[in-house]
Amino acid sequence: MSISIDDFAKVELTVGRVVAVEDIPAARKPMYKLTVDLGEGTTRQCVAGIKEFYAPEDLAGKLVVAVSNLEPKSVAGVVSECMLLAAFNETQLAVLTPDRQLPPGTKIR
Repeated sequence: MSISIDDFAKVELTVGRVVAVEDIPAARKPMYKLTVDLGEGTTRQCVAGIKEFYAPEDLAGKLVVAVSNLEPKSVAGVVSECMLLAAFNETQLAVLTPDRQLPPGTKIR
């Protein structure tokens, strides 16, 4: 499936910093509730199924790439307000990060 450049341009990719990581015990799959600073003066919640690949201390303070204009959605009883980008295959997962220190809120183009 292909999409137009106009469709792709609708996706807002933003650098964020993970400021807190919490378990979601009620989730069917291992998940975290992440609190992410996207440089807006407030933080957003992000539900991520990455618990089996990252310890909380490995995520706290980490710069990440997030889709920042998704509609909020309830996942495992927690409202998710953005989505982290990650690469994965059958055995590995890697959260995408910028290769330089950039402030939260930096737009990715």
